[in-house]
Parts: sequence; C-alpha cells; structure tokens
Amino acid sequence: MKSSKACIFRKSSCLPDLRFEDQKLTSFAGLVLFQPLLKRLQLRANLTRCFRHLDVNPIYGQSVIVMLLIVHLLLGYRQLRDLRYYQDDPLVRRLLGVERLPDVATISRNLAAMDPLSVIKLRQLNQQLVTDRITALRLSRITLDFDGSVLATCRFAEGTAVGFNRKKKGQRSYYPLFCTIAQTGQVLDVWHRPGNVHDSNGAEAFILACIQQIRQIAPRACIEVRMDSAFFSDRIIGCLEQAAVEFTISVPFARFMKLKALVEGRQRWQSLDARCSYFERRWKPDSWQRKQRFLFVRSRNRKQFKEPVQLDLFVPYEYGHDFKVIVSNKNLGAKSLLTFHNGRGTQEGLFAELKSQTQLEYVPTRRLVGNQVYVLSAMIAHNLNRELQMIANQRDRHTTGRRAPLWRFNQLGTLRRQLIQRAGRLTQPQGRLTLTMSANPDVESELLHYLNALKQAA
Repeated sequence: MKSSKACIFRKSSCLPDLRFEDQKLTSFAGLVLFQPLLKRLQLRANLTRCFRHLDVNPIYGQSVIVMLLIVHLLLGYRQLRDLRYYQDDPLVRRLLGVERLPDVATISRNLAAMDPLSVIKLRQLNQQLVTDRITALRLSRITLDFDGSVLATCRFAEGTAVGFNRKKKGQRSYYPLFCTIAQTGQVLDVWHRPGNVHDSNGAEAFILACIQQIRQIAPRACIEVRMDSAFFSDRIIGCLEQAAVEFTISVPFARFMKLKALVEGRQRWQSLDARCSYFERRWKPDSWQRKQRFLFVRSRNRKQFKEPVQLDLFVPYEYGHDFKVIVSNKNLGAKSLLTFHNGRGTQEGLFAELKSQTQLEYVPTRRLVGNQVYVLSAMIAHNLNRELQMIANQRDRHTTGRRAPLWRFNQLGTLRRQLIQRAGRLTQPQGRLTLTMSANPDVESELLHYLNALKQAA
C-alpha cells in the first residue's frame, strides 16, 4: 500500500517542555519476566537462609542487599552509586519488596557485616540453582571447564595482590578459579584467590569438590573435564583418574625439553585435515609414575609479515607450523579428541560475557567478603538469564564434538535491550494491578512467550 508524505513525515524541530512528576512510570517493564522466575526458584527465601546465622538484623537485611545487587546487574549498572538513577522505579521496588531502596552507605555497611560463612552459603545457593537444572536435563555427559580470570582494580582492596597481568602490569587484582558447565553455559562455582597465585593453586581440592557435587546429582553420567596447561601435573591427573573422570589437559612445552626433541625428531605425521597433522605417543615425564596418552598436533599457519610493504611488489606468503600437545585418557580418535579439547575456548567467551554484561570484573569495596559477594551476585545474575531462556525455549542442538551449549543463548545485554528496558506504567483500575506498555507487537509476542512458558513450568 502506497502512503502519502503527510502520513510519514512530521514536525521535528520544536523541543518539548520538560516536566518531572511521580507518574508510577517504570523504565524496566521487562523485569516482570523475572518476578515469576524468582518465585519459582524461591530465591528470596533461599537468600534469607544464607544470612540467618548473623546476629545483626538491620532494617534492610543482607538478603535484600544481595537481591538488589542481582537486580542492579540485571539492569546493566556497574557502580553501586548508579542505583540513584532507578531508586524511584516502582517495578524495581515491587520486585525487591520494599517501598524505598537503600542508599550506597547502607549497602556498604551490609556488605561489611557479612562473613565468610555467608559467602560459603551463597556459593551453595548458586550451586543449587545450577545443579537443579542439570538434574532436570538428565544429561548423559556433563562437561566441566576449569580456568582462572583476572579481576583487576586500580585501588587497594583486601585480598588483592600484584600478579601477572599482561595488559596492566603492576596492577593489584584477584585471580578466582571458575568451574563452568559447557552444556548450559552456567557457572557452577568459584574459588576466590589473590592475584599473585598460580592457576593450579588450591585447584585440586576445588576440582574434586565440583566433580563430587556433579556425581551426587548424576551418578550415571559421564563427567568430562577440560583444562589448560597450568593444571598439567601428575597429581591432578592422578586425582582425575581415581575419580573416574575423562579429561583433556594442554601440555606446556617450556617445562619439558624432551617433548621438543620428540617433535623435532618426528618424520612421519598423520593428516587430520588440510591444515593439521598429528602423531600419538605413550609418554611420561621422568618424575611421573605412569605413562599417559599424549597427542602431538601441528597446524600450518601463515606467518605475520612485519616488515614494510611496497604495494607495487609481490610479497610471497611464508608459512610455518604451530604445535600443541594434549594429554588425555579419553577413548576418542585424534580428530574428535582435538575438537573436544578446542571446545574449551567457549569458556573465554563466557568470561567475556560475564565481565561485559554482569560487571564481573568490577571491585566495589575494600573488604574481601563484600567483593566475593559481588562476584557471586554477578554469577547468579548470569545464571538466572540462562535459566530463563532454558525454561522458555526448546533445545537447539544435541551434544556436539565441541560440547557447545545445548541452547543458542542470547546474551543478557540482548535481553536487556529487547525486553527489560521498556517503558511502562503501573496502575490499579478497579483494584487490579496492571502494567501498561506501548503496543509493539514484537515485544508483546516475546514477553507473552516467556510469561506463558514460566506459567507452564510453575
């Protein structure tokens, strides 16, 4: 249908007069999605139980503060003082169950009043949220990825230390160790550490605790573990074998000169594809007790040309080989084993999403416990986003060689732009609470899809 210009264009030069009134308007009408989700998970009651042991009982309990932090991160805010931009939002206050939001000083005092036992209980709560979903999925294979990530700060905070930081040398930081579930893209647990420790510091007990927790909820499932070269040690491999876990671990070349001699002396390489070739060897370092399966892989890559280039001359490409060694006890062919191990790269994307979407890398306080609670709040906010999408949508894929997530998840920022950050008005016609939004058919369809799915899952 052809439209006239009068139906399309309108005046745009006149600026409207501004008026600020209490109109029960919300900028986050999409938060209505999380109200049935939090009720289904009983998150508020579970948070209350996490802090029941504390003697201090302020007006704003610690459970309200943690719930506020989770909502704060879901909305996309970073610093604690940013809550002043939504402190009058009626839907945020209704979701938290308060008439007035606390100020920054109150939040800081409550974070300072928390203790290490509170952190342990919060970790257990997050683990429960993730394991409940794994139990419902009834997976035959569960893949755990372990790696650390730097959380840097420009100021002093309790528990920070100067460690290796390639981008910001000399900066104080934390270096927590994370355990993530490949199939759901959720964070199972975290081990908080200062920034000057090695990746494997305290890792053995943490790895075994995560494996034991998965074993309790899925005793018949095959548990797989993927780790980088920082965890390569006879002790960790022995613990994984004793726990009957399948694993792949990258091997550091620099620590074992004999590996270099094996690669240099190798004449026949079997082809994996047009770019990669490999050979296998049963081998062990001199200090180890048992030999393991080692997969040696070389890939043909183009070398970067760093010299000045004359555009009118032909510069031929130069090619070289990059080498990788993997130790594993999995009964897979070389190509499938390499594909499985390379799948752990998705964890780096998960860390990037956590830092950009839920502000994981921000250090809000000078107290160690307060910063640990903030990290756990960011993890819970991320896991809630994944839980919401797993409830509302069907699986997009089966188990793949790379162990990609079973759903094609939208990042929290996408959900925030499409649904959460929508204007709305709260009214009570005939005593019935009503949230009115603009008549956008796409937003209406998506919101009702999520709400109906949550209603059916209740």
